[in-house]
Amino acid sequence: MATPTALTVEDMLRVNGSRRLAAAMAAASPFSSLADALLAARRIWLNEVDVNGWLEAFAAHPAIGTTSPSVSKWSKEEQSAAISTATDSTAQELAEWNAKYREKFGFVFMICASGRTAPEVLAELKRRYVNRPIVELEAAAQEELKITELRLAKLFSSEPTVPSTTNKGPNIQSDKASDRIRIIGAHLGALPQPRANKAPEITGSSNRSRPPITTHVLDVARGSPASGIEVHLEMWKDVSAPPSFSNKDFNGWATLGSSITNNDGRSGQLMDIVDNVAPGFYRISFNTSKYAPAGFFPYVSIIFEIKESQTAEHFHVPLLHSPFSFTTYRGS
Repeated sequence: MATPTALTVEDMLRVNGSRRLAAAMAAASPFSSLADALLAARRIWLNEVDVNGWLEAFAAHPAIGTTSPSVSKWSKEEQSAAISTATDSTAQELAEWNAKYREKFGFVFMICASGRTAPEVLAELKRRYVNRPIVELEAAAQEELKITELRLAKLFSSEPTVPSTTNKGPNIQSDKASDRIRIIGAHLGALPQPRANKAPEITGSSNRSRPPITTHVLDVARGSPASGIEVHLEMWKDVSAPPSFSNKDFNGWATLGSSITNNDGRSGQLMDIVDNVAPGFYRISFNTSKYAPAGFFPYVSIIFEIKESQTAEHFHVPLLHSPFSFTTYRGS
């Protein structure tokens, strides 16, 4: 059995600049596995760290494209794809949009840049620029969480980890979206008011910057993103009866899209970008047999329901996988 890994406050501040998260994670350690540490970090970040703590974490990051010697090694690694693919004109435009973004929202543009090219980062920055501050604040917090997960994996990568088999349940993000909005609203005084500048025109028929359903795969045994995994997204089309434990008829599923995870563990677009996703039952499946031929699971399928009241929300359904265990959660 692997030796539990203890994390200090200093360890965690390398991972995430929030002192509250660092203290809570240090207090909760040691962790028997990376999977346990990831679950704890997600719970603390979303449910215990307030908006001031989020802003503190954001402030620890350099702007995308920064090449100053003071930039940390991990930040340089995470931005390496963006920096290496940036032409002079792209780098200049990225710097200009970084400045516009910071002037509007009051914090640095947050994005998990690992594996993303400069044009991809710039396009995402432009799409998110039109968000309302309250929406963008939570989007930035979700990106910070992705960075936190990847950096925790790096901390554990030097240790042989065995994913926990303890049943912690899939619903780690116990807080409701309405509760998060209430908490964010109570702290919005920490954010500067946006100026009345007109936002640059962004093309596109949807207010979303990404499809309503997304995913990524993290290999918790290796402590790294899982690339090369085939992903399928389906929707239940049989109106006569919903899928259930007693109704497992596979003929009711219709494919919406498929993709292969990239070097950052992200899948490509699995469905159209629309303002309101159709309510109903969805199934996202991962072909884990090709990725881990000696593993216990030939594939993993996750079925979830989007209700009528949730059609405008975002659903991030990741997979934390090892050869002999897996877990998931509903992100946003």
